[in-house]
Amino acid sequence: MADKSRSEFDRRSVLELAGGAAAIAGLTPTTAKAAISDIVLMNAHDLTGAIASRKLSCVEVMNAYLDHIAAFNPKVNAIVALQDRDSLLAQARERDAQVLRGEIMGPLHGFPHAVKDLQSVKGIRSTSGSPILKDFVPSRDSLPVERMRAAGAIYIGKTNVPEFGLGSHTYNPVYGATHNAYDQTRSAGGSSGGAAVSLALRMLPVADGSDYGGSLRNPAGWNNVFGFRTSFGIVPTAGDEVWLPSMGVTGPMARTVSDLAMLLSVQAGYDPRAPLSVAGEGRRFLAPLSADVKGKRIAWLGNLGGLAPYEAGVLDVCRAALKTFETLGCTVEPALPDMAMEPVWQAFIRLRQWQQGASLAGYYADPAKRALLKPEAIWEIEGGLKLSANDVTAASVTRTAWSAAVRRLFEHYDFLAMPTAQLFPFDVTATWPHEIAGQKMQTYHEWMKAVCLITMAGCPSLAVPAGFGSQGLPMGLQVIAPVHREMDCLQLGYAYQTATDWTAQRLPLLLGHA
Repeated sequence: MADKSRSEFDRRSVLELAGGAAAIAGLTPTTAKAAISDIVLMNAHDLTGAIASRKLSCVEVMNAYLDHIAAFNPKVNAIVALQDRDSLLAQARERDAQVLRGEIMGPLHGFPHAVKDLQSVKGIRSTSGSPILKDFVPSRDSLPVERMRAAGAIYIGKTNVPEFGLGSHTYNPVYGATHNAYDQTRSAGGSSGGAAVSLALRMLPVADGSDYGGSLRNPAGWNNVFGFRTSFGIVPTAGDEVWLPSMGVTGPMARTVSDLAMLLSVQAGYDPRAPLSVAGEGRRFLAPLSADVKGKRIAWLGNLGGLAPYEAGVLDVCRAALKTFETLGCTVEPALPDMAMEPVWQAFIRLRQWQQGASLAGYYADPAKRALLKPEAIWEIEGGLKLSANDVTAASVTRTAWSAAVRRLFEHYDFLAMPTAQLFPFDVTATWPHEIAGQKMQTYHEWMKAVCLITMAGCPSLAVPAGFGSQGLPMGLQVIAPVHREMDCLQLGYAYQTATDWTAQRLPLLLGHA
């Protein structure tokens, strides 16, 4: 199915989209129109056009989304800290007044938006999923939040996360667990789990996320949407420390690649408060996405030569997705970097304990707050406390060698590809998978080992929907390009989406039971 994400808004086409969604969900167009507003089924590009041309008011959009959230969020617990409706409608009316004055703020003008609950939003409870911060209300926006607000977003609340973002499974003692959009007995992934589920169930037009060990990629794959881990510095972030680059990055999530690029254009661009951010403006990501991908060479990393175990069916779904790239004229063949990988995983563990553990060490030092930390947080902190400066340097040297090995692989291939997780969504009541394919996991994040090694390479990685396993559970595929080649990922992802359109073709069954 062709991607319509850059088409002009047309009321009739939106109604047809609602009817098409209904047919997929097993409803007639008439019942779908009564059950689900056509507004929430629109892609973000069309919504932007409809608001700017006054074919839709921001008040209409806000009411449609808040009604939809009221119907579906109780089933999945994806959006938390939801704000007062009257206040949100007042903000929507002000956005409408701005439209009348010709003062469009940006591509997110009038968009209802919930921010991942690891980012501070002025005046909205921001907990990071921790009881330590359950009553924390920031007095200022984080840098990424500030940019989205300046582009016209109206903040309706937050999206749920694991405690301090630790673990690729969204649950915490403040808000509870977020349930998968396609099977409410399963995990949503994480740490951008609330964001991914909100997108899949059409409760948000676009979503922001962040990624350290797969937090944009895993939940996108498990909820049949797109998530983009960009190179460090593409999306600037600022905090108490700005000179030591983290392996964590902030990035966009969306239901189409065009919408993803639109949000990235808002998020990206140099900021002096983040001195390591990449020079240039974010609007470069609004460049045309259509490109001839014929002849592109893709290396399939598979199970990394046996380093990473996979649940039965995961690799099969991704191999089937790779056939689409072959129909587009790409060449796909198995290949691996020329370096032993287990030392890279051990270096990842040490670097993460240094970076994540240090950020939480202040809570650990207070016995009352330490008692409120989950075991995985304590494990990271205590591991970090045992590291010396020489240990950190040695781990970084290993990372450098690994990134050089990956760079050498790119001398022969344009892209790398591998799954977004090593297993399908698991039981939502579990803490983390303790075994995959008969192999025991030694840490709470080892089940994401393969994805973490892409983090270690520093490459941009676009998570695209790969399809569904035998139990009807989604899986994603990573499209990986050399460092700072984000547009390459977006253009190949756009071609793939045009050929497959999984997100539009396979809606969550919940949308058929409004």
